[in-house]
Amino acid sequence: MWPALRRLPPGSGVVLRHYATPERERRVMLRRVKRVAFARGLVLVVAGASSIGADGVHGRARTRKTSGIRTWPAHDRVEALAGQRAGADALFVSPVHATRSHAGTSGLGSARAMRIGRGLGIPVIALGGMDESRWQRVRRFGFHGWAAIDAWIC
Repeated sequence: MWPALRRLPPGSGVVLRHYATPERERRVMLRRVKRVAFARGLVLVVAGASSIGADGVHGRARTRKTSGIRTWPAHDRVEALAGQRAGADALFVSPVHATRSHAGTSGLGSARAMRIGRGLGIPVIALGGMDESRWQRVRRFGFHGWAAIDAWIC
């Protein structure tokens, strides 16, 4: 994760999930990530309960957003609509392509992925098997941007 944070261009966003990390360790990690994100001009959203000091929240938490931005995962139209109802500011639609984080799942494909969030008035971000080269091919479908894990750590 740390090399990836150093490689991200300023203005990029970081979604800190790490659900399996013990809470105490996760809080320490969050403080460190916040320092790096602030110093590098990155936007930080955090999944789960410990989002204090972040720019916003990520995920399906049942509470309404009170401040900052809210990003939402959407693997189908039902999840995208739920994100809209919850006040999401952006949808991460995935997996656009096959990816290690969704092993055994084929990608949605660019057009199908874009249809998941189309017309909701929320920016749709392509996630899943994405890299700069794939972004150049899928951007014509109307995605607002792209996100990745492996593209930044490989």
